[in-house]
Amino acid sequence: MVQEGNTKASLGKEKIWSRDFLFIWVANFFIFLGFQMTLPTIPLFVKELGGSDQMVGIIVGIFTFSALLIRPYAGHALESKGRGFVYLLGLGIFVISVGAYAFTASLVLLVIIRIVQGIGWGFSTTAGGTVATDLIPPKRRGEGMGYFGLSGNIALAFGPSLGLTLVGIISYSQLFLLCAVFGLFALLFALKIHYRKVNVSPHKTQPARFDVFEKSAIQPAVLLFFITFAFGGIATFLPLHAMERGVEGIQLYFLIFAIFIMISRTFSGQIYDRKGHKYIFLPAAVLIFVSMLLLAWLPSTAILLTAAGCFGLGFGAIQPALQAWAVNKAPSDRKGMANATFFSSFDLGVGIGAILFGQIASWFNYASIYLTAAGSIVISILIYIFVVLKSKKKLV
Repeated sequence: MVQEGNTKASLGKEKIWSRDFLFIWVANFFIFLGFQMTLPTIPLFVKELGGSDQMVGIIVGIFTFSALLIRPYAGHALESKGRGFVYLLGLGIFVISVGAYAFTASLVLLVIIRIVQGIGWGFSTTAGGTVATDLIPPKRRGEGMGYFGLSGNIALAFGPSLGLTLVGIISYSQLFLLCAVFGLFALLFALKIHYRKVNVSPHKTQPARFDVFEKSAIQPAVLLFFITFAFGGIATFLPLHAMERGVEGIQLYFLIFAIFIMISRTFSGQIYDRKGHKYIFLPAAVLIFVSMLLLAWLPSTAILLTAAGCFGLGFGAIQPALQAWAVNKAPSDRKGMANATFFSSFDLGVGIGAILFGQIASWFNYASIYLTAAGSIVISILIYIFVVLKSKKKLV
């Protein structure tokens, strides 16, 4: 059974880095590494199979929508069937589906496998975040989720660049099989974790028929939606945009992006724990807004890498702060659903962004994608100022 961590009265701090936290950290690193390697290469693979910009958007978007649809079930299953069952199931589906890309030669089959991969991703990421939440002391949750997020960020530092580099050396089939192997490593580490046992209430109650989200997590989830809407444009179309502009260094973009995420997470989680999201959200959102404008402009590699740094600093601070906010407000028996709600908004933002941006690219150009994304960040800032901050003032 997972231990919550011993309180050290003399230090006033509880331990974050336990054996199980290290295992979930490493497992999360490998699953994200396998995923991040496919992130910039799937659009190129679609193009090689004869797909259009609209098809690129659809194939990226359908993945996130399948993950979105499975997350509410994953949230319930985390509280009824247990953390380990959901996490291992998700990792297993992910490994099989990514490996299946190696044998895909048609767009129709690719769409089907993307749906299956989205299901595995929805199970594994919802469960992984919840397992990490179980292991982190509540008073250090912002800091702990920042450390946990670093596992995905380090994978982001190497994954896209490694994928783009390898695709020029080996075949797509070999690349996808390698990604599946990394997913298998995640599964092996996940098998070593001691998961928190499900607390079954003696008074069994049926969940509400339409219980698909945790209401206490709605505000941070809505804000995340408008942030990750912009992320969909970067993940899907930035390699194509840079290629069209003749700007080199797209591999370096993802590396710089990840490095600045890691830099921001060395201090942003502690700021959240001490000061709250008010000191994180607005500065971080402004940095992401600036990044979108720079990408729309994109005259040179220097601007590309500056945009990467701005986006990395902003996203690295805002994502764990919003997740900690979502989980902290949820009742103890609804942490799984809070994570499901949080990640569902992530999926919805990326999915809608990818599909809409594919259409925008076909109507206008790639630069229009990032101007639209900048508008989405402005909406998130306005919601935060006029809804979140106003509602807090009324409570004072």
